[in-house]
This record gives sequence, structure tokens and C-alpha cells, in this order.
Amino acid sequence: MHKVTVQPSGQSFDAEEGEAVLTAALRQGVMLPYGCKNGACGSCKGKIVAGSVDYGHYHARVLTEEERAHGKALFCQAKPLGELVIECRTIGAAKDIAVKLLPCRVQKLDKVADDVMIVQLKLPANERLQFLPGQYIDFLLKGGERRSFSMANSPHADELVELHIRHVAGGNFTDHVFGKMKERDILRLEGPLGSFFLREDGAKPIVFVASGTGFAPIKSIIESAFYKKIERPMVLYWGARRPKDLYLNALPEKWVREHATFRYVPVISEARPEDAWSGRSGFVHRAVMEDMPDLSGHQVYACGVPIMVDSARKDFIEKCGLPEDEFYADSFTTAADLATDEIK
Repeated sequence: MHKVTVQPSGQSFDAEEGEAVLTAALRQGVMLPYGCKNGACGSCKGKIVAGSVDYGHYHARVLTEEERAHGKALFCQAKPLGELVIECRTIGAAKDIAVKLLPCRVQKLDKVADDVMIVQLKLPANERLQFLPGQYIDFLLKGGERRSFSMANSPHADELVELHIRHVAGGNFTDHVFGKMKERDILRLEGPLGSFFLREDGAKPIVFVASGTGFAPIKSIIESAFYKKIERPMVLYWGARRPKDLYLNALPEKWVREHATFRYVPVISEARPEDAWSGRSGFVHRAVMEDMPDLSGHQVYACGVPIMVDSARKDFIEKCGLPEDEFYADSFTTAADLATDEIK
């Protein structure tokens, strides 16, 4: 058993031999930031102040050799080798929300783009899933496999759980969703999970950056902010390959009409002549940098494919002056990403 102390909060917990820091923390009610739990997203990255760890298996793009040399580690993978002192944020907002294992029924399937299905799930009549906007659930599949999807509904609209599922070529679960899944099918889920949610105690203007179905948790966060009458200025940059891939484009356009403090910038990277696209083009995070070269007074929430999240984190901090602790992200890693990424 190894004692782990978290700075600056001063909280501590015990990790069993061979147990990852994050696993031990969550088991004992200490909420550390995390996303994928498999060393692929970087949300749980923090600093080792004292002691040593077995770094475990992780993805080289997420924890560089330079970062490791400066004491950084991924706490979903790092296992203490003795008494340990770490430095990272603790999250008070999520600690009182119970993680539940629940059956659910497919209530509605709505194919809103060639490769995007909106799935609505009904929980048992006596159950509600309490969660923070931006969190995700895991489907528990046969053979012990899991698939993670962010909730797109806001917590105040919890009659149905809404997921935006992108079809991944060769993905067993998404092939099932787009091919065989039907209304009234029964699934098992666990949630809520993750630490991607709005920090409501801040006052800074908010920049949301989404690619593809990364719009789902950001939709949840924005609708919750409107519901709670949070008046902070907010802007959403939503990137996609072609205009048709902005599968709910009318919704943020509606938000613009209804909320004076909200702006929306759709960004298309591969428009074709037949699209007749006259809006912003290129990479979505670059559009943010063009419009806001100084992000030092902002808070950023980025969600989508790993390359977008990684690029936004690096460029916003290094080139736009964004404080490192004001970048919050949820990186959508797929089974294919995990299979092809370089593992350390």
C-alpha cells in the first residue's frame, strides 16, 4: 500500500500495489481530472512532486519525453512505487454524484448525417442519471468491452439520455448501431464518467471548440449554461469536413438569435464546389487563433478528434497565451486510434 498526497488540495489516499493513481483516487472518492482512462487523451496529466512511478502504457503523442523529463505523468496509467506526492487539480463538483450501472432501452434512432446517429435512451421508470453537463457514459458490451459516448442532453432535460454516435469504419459497436440496432433494444450503461464539464465558478469568456460529434458534450454544457442563466460571453467554433457534417447546424444558429452573449462560427475544412460554402475554411482551432490571438483572459473547452484537441492545447497555450489550467478537453479516441497509435 502506498500513500499518495495531492497538491495543492492536501487530499491523500492509498494506492494498492500495482494500482494506477487515478483508479485508487476514484475508488476513495478523490476526483482527479480524467477522460479516456487508457493513456490516450491526456486529461489526467499531472506532475510528480516527490516519489517515483511505473509510467505504464501510454500514447507517445500525449506524454512527450520532454514532459516526462519535467516530472509529468498520466495518472490513469502511472502506478506508485512508494510514497508519492503529485500536483494536479481536484474536482469538487463531481465527487457527490454517484456512478451507476443501469439498464436502458433504445427509445429513438435518428440518422442526422451519413455517419451520425442520434440515439435516445430511456432509463427505468424509477431511475434518473444525475450528471454534470459534458460527462459521458460507457456501454458495457459482451466480453468485457466498453464504448464511451458523451451525453448531449443537459441534466435538466433528463427524461431521455441523448448520444451522438459517429459511424467508425470497421467499428464493431458503431457497425451495430448503424446496421442492426433498433428501437426497444436493451443495453447496459455505466455513468456518469469523466471530468469534462463547465467550471461555473469562473467569470472568464468561454471558447468552445468542437470537431464532428465533439459537439455533443458541448451542446449539453451550453444548454445547461443557458438554463442556469450564466451570462458569461460564449463562442462556439464547430469544425467539420463538409457543411452537411454540421449535423445540427440550425441549433447553434437558433442559440445566436436567442442569446445576445453567444456567438457561433462554423468552420469547414474540405468544402467542395457543389457545397457553395462561403463561410470560414480550414482547421477549426486555427480559426480561433485568427480571431483571438490573445487567449490569456479566456477559458477553453475543446472536444473531438485527438489531433484537433492536441493541436488546440499546444497552440493555444504556446502561441495565444492561454493559461494551461484554463484548457479543458475531451478527446474522442476510438478503438482504431488505440490500435494504431504509438504506445510507450
